[in-house]
Amino acid sequence: MGNQEEAPARVRGPVARWAVIAAVAACAVLGVVLMLLPSQGSDSRAPAPAPGAQALTAVGSGVPATLPGLAALIGEREARVRAHPEDARSWAVLGTAYLEQGRRLAEPSYFPRAEQALRMSLRTRAKGNVRALTGMAALANARRDFLAARKWGQDALELDAKRWTTYPVLIDAYTGLGDHKAAKRTLDRLLELHSGPAALARAGAVYRDQGWREDAAAALADAAAGAEAPAEKAAYLERGGQLAFERGDLEVALRHFQEAVRIDPDQRAAQAGQGRALAALGRTSEALNAYRAALAKQPLPQYALELGELYESLGLDQAARVQYDLLRERVRGAAADGADEELVLGQFEADHGDPEEAVRRLRAEWQRQPGIAVADALGWALHRAGQHEEALRFAVRATDKEHGGGVRSALYAYHRGMIEGELELYGPARRHLQEALRINPRFSPWRVPMAREALRGLGDLPGDEPLP
Repeated sequence: MGNQEEAPARVRGPVARWAVIAAVAACAVLGVVLMLLPSQGSDSRAPAPAPGAQALTAVGSGVPATLPGLAALIGEREARVRAHPEDARSWAVLGTAYLEQGRRLAEPSYFPRAEQALRMSLRTRAKGNVRALTGMAALANARRDFLAARKWGQDALELDAKRWTTYPVLIDAYTGLGDHKAAKRTLDRLLELHSGPAALARAGAVYRDQGWREDAAAALADAAAGAEAPAEKAAYLERGGQLAFERGDLEVALRHFQEAVRIDPDQRAAQAGQGRALAALGRTSEALNAYRAALAKQPLPQYALELGELYESLGLDQAARVQYDLLRERVRGAAADGADEELVLGQFEADHGDPEEAVRRLRAEWQRQPGIAVADALGWALHRAGQHEEALRFAVRATDKEHGGGVRSALYAYHRGMIEGELELYGPARRHLQEALRINPRFSPWRVPMAREALRGLGDLPGDEPLP
C-alpha cells in the first residue's frame, strides 16, 4: 500500500514468555494476573484468579473487563473504602471500575459515581496520584470532553512519563480534538514503552485514522491473538470486525463479530456489529434480532439510530420512530449525567428531524471538539439545511489527509459526493459517490439506494468505472 513505508513496524509482545513468568511469580503478585498457565508436562492447573482480581488487572491496564468481574471488583472496593476511607488507591480503582461498568452497560449514571471516587482519591492523595489522574482522563473521554481529557492526561504524564497506561487515553483525547499528528506522536511513545495487546489495539485505531488499513488490520489481529482475558480478546475482535466492515469485507466482519460474542456474550458492540453486517448481507430478520439484543443490554443512541434507519429502509416507519424516541431519551439521560451525545443527536436531526437544529448542535460540538467525525456530521447537517457551500468546506476537511481525514470512509465520501452534486460539481460528485460504493458497496441499507440514484442522475463519463 502507498503509505506502507511510513507506517511503524508492528510490535509483537512476548506474551507467552511473560505469561509463564507470571505463573511462577503468582504468589508474589497476589494472583493479580490475567491467566495462570499450567506447568509443562503436568495435568494439574493453578486455579484461575477470582473475577474481582481479573477485573483489577484489566482496569489497571485500561483494558476491558467482564461484567461479572467488574461487579465483584466494585463490591470489593466499596467495602474496602468504607473500612479504609484514606485508601487513595482503592478509591482510584473503584472510580475506574465504575467508569468501565458505565461504558459496558451504556449507563452514564455510573459516571458521576466514577468522578466522585476519583476525586476522593485525589483529595486523599493530592501528590503523585497518576492512577487517579489517568482515570479522570478516561472519564472525560467517555463523556466526550476531550479538552479535559487532554489536560488530565498531560498532568499524569508530567508526574510519570514512563507509565504506559496514560498514553492510550491521551491518544483518544487528541483524536477527539482532531489532532492526529499528536495522536501519532503519542502512539510512537507508547510503543516504545509497551508492546502488549493493548498497545497494538491502540496502534490499530491510529493506523485506521491515517488510512493505513492493512497495518490497522494486522495490529488488531496481533492484539486479539495476544490477549488472554476473554473480555479483552473479544473487544479487539470487535474492533477488527468494524475495520473489516468499513472496507466492505462483510463476511470477514461477521465472523469477527460472531467470535467476539462467543468469547464474551456481554460484548454488545459486537452484537450491534452483527446487525450491521447481517443487514448489509441481506439477512434482515437476523440483523433486526442482533440489534435488538444489543440494545436490550447496552442501549446506546448509535445503535438506536442504526436500527431505526434499517426499519426505514424496510418501510417500517412506525418501528423506526420508536427507535428514534429511544435515541432522544438516551441522549437526555446522558446529558443529565454529564455525558455528551450531541454528535449522534446531530446526525439524527440532520437526516430524520430538524436540520437547522442539527446545525446548531453540531456547531457547538465543533467548538468543543473539532474531530473528523464532527466535521463530517456538521458538513452534512449544513447541506441538509441548504447551506451547501459551507457544507463542502467541512466535508473536504473530513476527507482531506492534510487535516487528518485519512480514514477511508464510505459514509464520508457519500456525504461529500452528494454535497458536490448539489453545487453542480459533477465530476467530483461522481468520483466521490463511486468511491463510497467502491469502499463498501453496502455501507448503509438506507443510504446506498440514494447514492446509486444520484450516480444514475449524474450519468457515466467515458473511462468511468462501472458502478459497484
